[in-house]
Amino acid sequence: MTGCIALLGGSFDPVHNGHVALGRRYVELLGADELRVIPTVPWQKAGLVATPEQRADMAALAFAGLPCRVVIDRQEIERGKATYTVETLRALRAALGTDVSLCFLMGADQLQRLDTWHAWRELFSLAHLCVAARPGFALDGPDIPPEVANEFKARLCAPEQLTSQPAGRTCVASDLAVDVSSTRIRAALQSGSEANSLIPRVVLDYIEQHHLYKKQD
Repeated sequence: MTGCIALLGGSFDPVHNGHVALGRRYVELLGADELRVIPTVPWQKAGLVATPEQRADMAALAFAGLPCRVVIDRQEIERGKATYTVETLRALRAALGTDVSLCFLMGADQLQRLDTWHAWRELFSLAHLCVAARPGFALDGPDIPPEVANEFKARLCAPEQLTSQPAGRTCVASDLAVDVSSTRIRAALQSGSEANSLIPRVVLDYIEQHHLYKKQD
């Protein structure tokens, strides 16, 4: 299999406009044939509110309008246990072949913690790493661990160059300064604050229908 597949993992508890903007922008920049959305069971997070299937359902609703094939990849939630990203990328590479360009999308906050990820250096042999900037983001900034910054900068290139090889390069979408968190959104939903500007309307409807993120008495 050849071509370019963008990969976007996340807890999606709930999925929000920042996730959708990240997926949409990189699909455009890469000319990706497919966006594969991966609801995760992250080992670094606990206390997720929505069930795995609800998180997958919300992701399917949120990304339905993108101008490419969208696949909701359930491999992590079907394992039923916390999974390292490197394990998921190994499985995808084995399933999709050695020729396809895999582009793993992440926010700047994830890059700041990349050195805590299991076997993080192996990620570069499995996929390209594509980061969305946030306000104040800089690769030379104090929030990026030096080892991560050096590895990332050594592989940095323009997005259009990523499709010429299967893995090993990095890029930054500096025009996508997204600063939205699911934690902030859950707090807004629990308090009854206005969340319309942060969550796709179809996802808000789903949240209402399933009575998610309500403050517990």
